[in-house]
Amino acid sequence: MTEFQVRKDKISQHRVVDAGITEGSDLADGAVRARIERFAFTSNNVTYAVTGDRIGYWQFFPPSGNDAAAWGMIPVWGFAEIVQSNVDDLPVGERLFGYFPPATYLDMLPTRVSAQRFVDGTAHRSDLPPAYNNYTRVSAEPGYDPATDNARMLLWPLYITSFCLWDALQDNDWYGARQVVIVSASSKTSIGLAYAIDADTEAPPTVGLTSQHNLEFVEKLGLYQQSVTYDDLTNIDASVPTVIVDMAGNGEVMGRLHTHLNDNMCFCIKVGLTHWDDTEAGAGIITERSKFFFAPSHIQKRIQDWGPDGFAKKSSSFMQEAAMKSHDWLHFKQIDDLRGLDAIYENICGGRIAANQGLIVEPQN
Repeated sequence: MTEFQVRKDKISQHRVVDAGITEGSDLADGAVRARIERFAFTSNNVTYAVTGDRIGYWQFFPPSGNDAAAWGMIPVWGFAEIVQSNVDDLPVGERLFGYFPPATYLDMLPTRVSAQRFVDGTAHRSDLPPAYNNYTRVSAEPGYDPATDNARMLLWPLYITSFCLWDALQDNDWYGARQVVIVSASSKTSIGLAYAIDADTEAPPTVGLTSQHNLEFVEKLGLYQQSVTYDDLTNIDASVPTVIVDMAGNGEVMGRLHTHLNDNMCFCIKVGLTHWDDTEAGAGIITERSKFFFAPSHIQKRIQDWGPDGFAKKSSSFMQEAAMKSHDWLHFKQIDDLRGLDAIYENICGGRIAANQGLIVEPQN
């Protein structure tokens, strides 16, 4: 097996390791072995790495190789095929969608197996958020089309967060705000949120805050009523009560924005860390009106409120529509094997991947 690993204490360091399981090696009773076909890699995965210890992302897929305790595998969303099985109800050849390591294989212990899905019951995953332990048996889905695989693995984990953010904002009556400032407006999660707000006739107008480099792209989306660069954020109307959705996590920018809005900064929802290397709290941040948003917790809340089918219906409808709209600007780029990912990883961390590009990694090419 080949694994892409990063150092837990310095995520800019990375390596490819040949170690661990191989196809045909011994498989535990009640287990399946999946060959990972392809996965998406975005700035969202960098957020997983930055918050790996705080939220538990390093626990999902323990790495192999020398000095393994210092290294971790960043979880990714993708597709895999079962190549060995000791579970009668999960035959070889079954295709799966879900949470995987950036590696060539993964062994799982399926529980709660149904015609549509199963849960990986591997012991070290048992206390982790349930949303990450579910695997969809895509062959059982009505109308499943493999041609949509790339969009699904790239956009689903981002747009489900977008949907949850819109739902939480609406549920809290927009925190009394009359405008929404979305920071890192070119990120795909931001675009998904902007799609949701744009379709909501009761929602306040949006302001997209972005870099000078991405300003033209953000303006062409036509989703934000105003597009502003980080250097010019004082152009945002500070007389209007405002809620901030922060996808960037840049402490210096947040400090300036909070200071500019002052008493009209109604609330700040912290989501992503696209600016992961500048997360120190900046002077002027209003911490008592700021809170980190964890989408899996919101998903569990809404599943309790609406039931699993109700949540699936509401969220799937939004994500299908948003994915269709994204065809206008999204371009996929295939990365061959894990060494290909290794070669461009620093560009991903440095924000040097074009905003309209979606990276799809095929680990075994």
